[in-house]
Amino acid sequence: MTLPRTPTLRLDGKRALVTGASSGIGQGCAVALAEAGAHVVCAARGVEKLQATVDAMAAEGWSAEALALDMADLDALTAALKGQSFDVVVNSAGLARHSAALDTTPEDYDAVMNLNLRAAYFLSVGAAHGMKAKGQGGSIIHISSQMGHVGGIDRAVYCASKHGLEGMVKSMAIEWGADQIRINTICPTFIKTPLTASTFDNPERAAWIAEKIKLGRVGEVEDIMGAVAYLASDASALVTGTSLLIDGGWTAD
Repeated sequence: MTLPRTPTLRLDGKRALVTGASSGIGQGCAVALAEAGAHVVCAARGVEKLQATVDAMAAEGWSAEALALDMADLDALTAALKGQSFDVVVNSAGLARHSAALDTTPEDYDAVMNLNLRAAYFLSVGAAHGMKAKGQGGSIIHISSQMGHVGGIDRAVYCASKHGLEGMVKSMAIEWGADQIRINTICPTFIKTPLTASTFDNPERAAWIAEKIKLGRVGEVEDIMGAVAYLASDASALVTGTSLLIDGGWTAD
């Protein structure tokens, strides 16, 4: 009898790009892929923090390099992807400008949409071109949000960007499946990062979050890392066009 074997979670010999890699969830994603054996190109705007991340990864014996990149600058994004081929692309660059819908300014709307949706769209397209040219498929992973599946207080613009991202991913998965290019999202609940500190400092918002998360705690960056490794690897070879909700039960209602 020949027993089945669990597909590997290793990424040895793979080349990965992680955006928003200088801190928070993006940094965790970069570490997860590097730990699994991938060479990781870490991209972000802040060069100093980015280089510090890459240096710390190198000190652990992992393979990584820094790429200064403003994702919202499509010319810069196109130039960075030109002639490149990645096996894995993780997009963790994102922006939130929360306010009541009645108070939303066009400037805030454009800033959120340009990064969360427009840049994500063309990053996916550029990555898919490289994967198709190489002819070996690949995995594209977007860090979306539980707010891509529900609504939230003062989050109309942010939710619009993430709901749009979810629809985009489903359509791209249909188009690119024949080329073995997989594309999925990870949808976290509130994760403790520098970007969410102001939310947790607001007692009213903190109470709202605590009430909604059924497992009784907010997320840590480590809660995302296993999911990234899974979606990047052969263990998820039949997974595309879907969302992995890491929300502590928030959307179970």
